[in-house]
Amino acid sequence: MGALTSAFLDRWATDKAFGFAEVNANVYEIDLKLRNHLEDVLEAYCDQHQDQLNVNIVDQDFIEQAVINRLLGTGSRFTHAILNPPYKKINSSSDHRLIMRRLGIESVNLYSAFVSLALELMQPGGQLVAIIPRSFCNGPYYRPFRDHILDGSAIRRIHLFASRTKAFKDDDVLQENVIIHLERGGKQGEVTITTSTDDSFVDIEQHVYPFHRIVFPDDAGRFIHIPTSPGLGVLESSHEVRHSLEDIGISLSTGPVVDFRLKEHIVPHPVPGSAPLLYASHFVGQETHWPSESVKRGNAILLNSETQKWLYPNGFYTVVRRFSSKEEKRRLVASIVQPSSFPNSERLGFENHLNVFHDRKAGLDEDLAHGLAAFINSTAADDYFRRFNGHTQVNATDLRLMRYPSRARLITFGKWAKGKNWLTQDMIDRQLTQLII
Repeated sequence: MGALTSAFLDRWATDKAFGFAEVNANVYEIDLKLRNHLEDVLEAYCDQHQDQLNVNIVDQDFIEQAVINRLLGTGSRFTHAILNPPYKKINSSSDHRLIMRRLGIESVNLYSAFVSLALELMQPGGQLVAIIPRSFCNGPYYRPFRDHILDGSAIRRIHLFASRTKAFKDDDVLQENVIIHLERGGKQGEVTITTSTDDSFVDIEQHVYPFHRIVFPDDAGRFIHIPTSPGLGVLESSHEVRHSLEDIGISLSTGPVVDFRLKEHIVPHPVPGSAPLLYASHFVGQETHWPSESVKRGNAILLNSETQKWLYPNGFYTVVRRFSSKEEKRRLVASIVQPSSFPNSERLGFENHLNVFHDRKAGLDEDLAHGLAAFINSTAADDYFRRFNGHTQVNATDLRLMRYPSRARLITFGKWAKGKNWLTQDMIDRQLTQLII
């Protein structure tokens, strides 16, 4: 509808610091109704600025046209780009995915495709600003996109909308969104981070960070962190929190029971010849509520040759829900599975919406399970996780890439936690600080 183009033209007309007298704007829109409105909006600007402004409204697919222009070496090379691209997954066999591969670009979503191709069409030193979901900052799926922008441009600025419901509530967006400013071919330096709750910007804050606070030098996944305060977080500043799960002898998997594939083996209530089946809704804080009438799909899974390979032996496990609800106070919520909750069961089933910490598909040491859960439930761990994870999903990959205290310190933490009748957030946070500082 021309909102971003209008914002750019308003700024250009009033701010001589832009340094150019004329604008040639190429604007893409394939929806006829929107295009008619766009023409009316931009025609008013052309009437106002006459010879200083030329607008070309393109009614063709941007991805297709951008790839053709780059392959043939035709079309304009742009100095500025401003975009709010569509958010939609791209199938691996789709035409868009295949034609982008001709440029060596791998993209799983339309928004990352638009940004990647817009960068390809920029002149050296060109400035690109895009409003996009924060999901590209972490995880393996967006690694090619992160490589593309980090290798081909410099991040100059990121603005974070902290609320997942306010800034884009009309679009039912379930993840945090950012405005990112990139410079094509720029030399990477400090990055300006601004934050606000929503698009009113009434509580905007600004800080400048060295690039090593944005992308950690030793991070092979090249996660993009968005710190919200200039000081180092508790985990970042601790020399004791430097261990991977592999270092401390802990395995992590998503729950192996995919219920729709095994639905004929799932029963509403435990019966002889069945094992407990645990869903995320069976866990409330540190407590396990099983069986539960509120779990509609079932509380148990039948033991047979079809299900045995998906079950773990009864034991101590730490579990973390894979999905958090909108605006939930914590992103990470860990619970402990205790074998005493299932005294008559030799096997346990974990449904696919759980992340399960285990010891090579068996239970953890009891103290280790308690210590790991306490660490994950700390404010410091949640704050650290939020610096690179901005959506409702808590992936096993993200949890693997976190750093943890040593096995010995986790066991010490677990012995302390196990000895308390109840734990508050303040108790966990104070004890963790004593343990790792």
